[in-house]
Amino acid sequence: MRMFAVSAPGLENIVTSELHRIGNSDAMPVEGGVNFSGDLAGLYRANLSLRTASRIVVRVDEFHADSFHELERRAKRIRWDEYLHPGSRAQFRVTCRKSRLYHSDAVAQRFSEAVAKRVKGVAVSAAASEAVENGDGELSESSPAQLFTVRLAHDNCVVSVDSSGALLHRRGYRQATGKAPLRETLAAAMVIGSGWDSRSPLVDPMCGSGSIAIEAALIARRIAPGMRRSFSFQDWPNYDSAILEYLKREAAELAILGSNVVIMASDRDDGVIKSARSNAERAGVLENIQIETKPISAMRPPHGPGWIVTNPPYGVRVGDRGPLRNLYAQLGNIARERAKGYTIALLSADVMLEASLRLSLAEVFRTRNGGIPVRLMKGPIL
Repeated sequence: MRMFAVSAPGLENIVTSELHRIGNSDAMPVEGGVNFSGDLAGLYRANLSLRTASRIVVRVDEFHADSFHELERRAKRIRWDEYLHPGSRAQFRVTCRKSRLYHSDAVAQRFSEAVAKRVKGVAVSAAASEAVENGDGELSESSPAQLFTVRLAHDNCVVSVDSSGALLHRRGYRQATGKAPLRETLAAAMVIGSGWDSRSPLVDPMCGSGSIAIEAALIARRIAPGMRRSFSFQDWPNYDSAILEYLKREAAELAILGSNVVIMASDRDDGVIKSARSNAERAGVLENIQIETKPISAMRPPHGPGWIVTNPPYGVRVGDRGPLRNLYAQLGNIARERAKGYTIALLSADVMLEASLRLSLAEVFRTRNGGIPVRLMKGPIL
């Protein structure tokens, strides 16, 4: 059994429930993610099945190190050849906090030397430590190198290897996007966090590139989110293709060929609607979503109960709040008029804009979207 860690800032409870559903009863939320244990099959299944996780790493080693001598000694003992082929590339992301070894580049250099001695011809990328992160606290994925993370805190060193490769929101279906595309993992978290029952209608009146509706359709049809992509663990020397192929066949058998659930996605921008259709087609769920170009004022949800799940503009720039206050008020008015008995769930970055809805909302989770702190707010439409 190995120890694994899932990166999912703000979505810890949702990821924990996902892991419990696929058989990882020991999954426990921690700050920024979830820890669980398992074998190779468990690791492969988590990468293939989790809808809201960003990345899954394997704990390689953990030890005390308050000197470079001790760090070098322990680094040499790690079985780097379990994760790297001769001639492959590696990248180290090192963070040092409140430790005697505080120079991250120097720490990365020691690990690079240990790798070179264990596996011939391995090249360590130049950006070895403190790798660039995006606005959501996630690693950049511009490099195809195998990523290792090293975290030194209070002289305790934790070494992990990334099993996912490209962040797990990269499902493989979204090529066409709007101006501010919603990550697929966050879209799925919104759908799950809304409490949608996968049977009642779901409406997104500001759908952009369609991520919420597409993720809802994938959930309704029980399609594993990782079916169309590859993973970093497939490049490891101990990769067992038979296990992954078995898990994919198992996932395909669980999927539903069709769905009668009503999922509606609309936006006033015809350009993003074309993108949404293209994305839904690549995801294999175009026939499961009613996608239309129309403004919020034309929203007419089916008879409830149902769900409105959407990601409205946030108004983070000076001068945006005035026009957006009217937009939020309009959404609230139309929801009360035409969607009584529905539940509404939306991402919010502004309490004042929330108030313009004039709906009773409660917080479900907090995270970041495009570097902006946001909350999923949920409530009944009465």
